[in-house]
Amino acid sequence: MFPSASNLASGVDRVFLYIVALSAAVLLGITVVMVTFVIRYSRRRRPVAEQIEGNRWLEVVWTAIPTVLFLSMFYYGWIVWKEGRGGPADAPAVTVTARQFAWSFTYPGGKTTPELVLPLGRPVRLDVKSVDMVHGFFVPAFRVKVDAVPGRTNYTWVTPTSPGVFDVECTVICGPSHSYMLSKVHVIDAALYDAWAASPMTEPPGPDGVIAAKGPPADPVARGKALVDEKGCTGCHSDDGSELVGPTFKGLWGRTETLEGGKKVLVDEKYVTLSIRKPSDQIVKGYPDAMPEQELGEAEIQDMIAWLKTLK
Repeated sequence: MFPSASNLASGVDRVFLYIVALSAAVLLGITVVMVTFVIRYSRRRRPVAEQIEGNRWLEVVWTAIPTVLFLSMFYYGWIVWKEGRGGPADAPAVTVTARQFAWSFTYPGGKTTPELVLPLGRPVRLDVKSVDMVHGFFVPAFRVKVDAVPGRTNYTWVTPTSPGVFDVECTVICGPSHSYMLSKVHVIDAALYDAWAASPMTEPPGPDGVIAAKGPPADPVARGKALVDEKGCTGCHSDDGSELVGPTFKGLWGRTETLEGGKKVLVDEKYVTLSIRKPSDQIVKGYPDAMPEQELGEAEIQDMIAWLKTLK
């Protein structure tokens, strides 16, 4: 079983074990009854079949017992589910945004990161949404799973109880690169979290707890690469020539692409800008219309272009 790293984990584990134990007991009971009937009413023992019908008490019992067992599982699970729906009103809210095929996390101060950072021992509200299709935000160590649905914000409350780095997965098959839709949760000391949240850094603190004092990269190429990572672009576009959902970034700048409908375009500043802001108008032939629109400023687009030019 996965490590237990949140206030919800132990309750979910208890519900799971209760349902497994109850199911095993029912399976054992049914098997015992079945074997008993096979032996007792075999053709050798009773060559002439006897039809039995009309036992009202038996019908009541085999209806009432499964109903009670089902309601007990529902009630136990509902109690645990309610824990994830309530929390202090003043707790911070982190927005979890899903897109093919990446996660991004936005904090109360406006900082956005590709990996989630949470304070140890503090309740946090997670507002989960999607910009394109249905995804499933799942942190196994937290026992938290929330659907990310376009046009709707779902939420849960969680209090991390163990420091460390834990996996984030998507539980919905959301396209050909679904298996690439992974991230991490970094649970760090609350004081260190406060210092990190107040800093300009989007990377989580290192293993030694040190937060780099530098701000965003000064080099446009480095800023462009950081922006590509932050927006999750490499979930669909490789930078090494390998095939993913969208065209590879390697060698893209200056290349001639054929769009759906047969139009040929040169990959230049105009094309890149339109592909970022209105991607549905620039679909390369042979690739799906899967990219959401991105609200990027001119300076950010220029940084991305500077990085693209280095991928010969």
